[in-house]
Amino acid sequence: MEQLTSVLPVHTIRKDFPILDTCVYFDNAATSQKPVEVINSISNFYKNTNANVHRSIHRLGEKATAKYEDARERVRNFINARSVQEIIFTSGTTDSINLVASAFAEKFINEGDSILVTELEHHSNLVPWQLIASRKKATLCFVPLRDDLSYDTEALEKLPWHTIKIAAVSHISNVLGIENNIKSIISHAHGHDVPVLIDAAQSAGHIPIDVQAMDCDFLAFSGHKMCGPLGTGVLYGRERLLEQLPPYRGGGDMIHSVWKDKSSYAHLPCKFEAGTPNIVGAIGLGKAMNYLSRIGITAISDRIYTLSDYFYKATRDIDSIQFLETSEKTHGIFSFVHKIIHPHDLAQYLDSREIAIRAGHHCAQPLHRMLKIPASARVSLYFYNTESEIDCFRTALEEAERFFYV
Repeated sequence: MEQLTSVLPVHTIRKDFPILDTCVYFDNAATSQKPVEVINSISNFYKNTNANVHRSIHRLGEKATAKYEDARERVRNFINARSVQEIIFTSGTTDSINLVASAFAEKFINEGDSILVTELEHHSNLVPWQLIASRKKATLCFVPLRDDLSYDTEALEKLPWHTIKIAAVSHISNVLGIENNIKSIISHAHGHDVPVLIDAAQSAGHIPIDVQAMDCDFLAFSGHKMCGPLGTGVLYGRERLLEQLPPYRGGGDMIHSVWKDKSSYAHLPCKFEAGTPNIVGAIGLGKAMNYLSRIGITAISDRIYTLSDYFYKATRDIDSIQFLETSEKTHGIFSFVHKIIHPHDLAQYLDSREIAIRAGHHCAQPLHRMLKIPASARVSLYFYNTESEIDCFRTALEEAERFFYV
């Protein structure tokens, strides 16, 4: 197929990711690969700066604290938060959402209240709210969907807003790859004084994020899906809301003073970062954000859309596969079912051809049940992927069909 031109020097960029020489990596929605400078930042910390933060007055401790807090400032700038007090380091999107669910419920959710979610959610943005609903004797309320699985914005006003205490919705679906209409959700919710949490696991590092322009109240994302280390994540929260929430965990560094029978708590953001944090992970995440910012998030987003368009054109004539995506423009994620080959068999065959894709329910069982399928195969693209890799995928898919059924 004709190669599309890109504004990014992709083949130069790929040199920053040695692992890409080992396979065609199309499982970026699960985790992205890491550039050398992020990997080196982890090694350099342990070689030259290893110490705990916020506690020591020796030179190493002060250097470690400076690097850790510099990473927080980089996160603040990356998502345009108002202050570093609004940036909480976590272990990932799951941890961030559980933090909000637990702390918010403790303060604001009571029996008879509702929590607004959708059937499109990753389990990380559904199960925590199920647990809260069960514990608090609250109920889950679901955003109405159209046949194409987009939000039915006209039906939003009919929701029982008088009972809803918080809305929690994904920015980009990890199965469908579509950017959800979160502006409409936020507008309706704020019209009823309901705060909104956005699951940005698939959007941070892929499209520009500006929490002030977005006007969300909480935003959760994982560092490992945007070229950062595994086990890293961020919770953004409006400072006035975070101030009202009780601590999520107790331990060192989140306290101001401790007595035998009571404690007072540290100011934000330490209030929500009990114990020794993932210092080196936060530093690596800051490096990843620097790396992505040098390339340009808009350029990265454009590149992903270019690859998505190429992938669609390269595969749309294959009658044996059916995509789950709606008519909306997908952002680098393609989930599909093969009319004959089970997703797990297909993924295993492609792996034998050194092509890594995902197979299963992608931690989104309610959506798969809605679509009446037990599993699907998923290709997820990132800016370092190439059109030639997509061509390899199509060739391997045709080979798989001959292998299984000729």
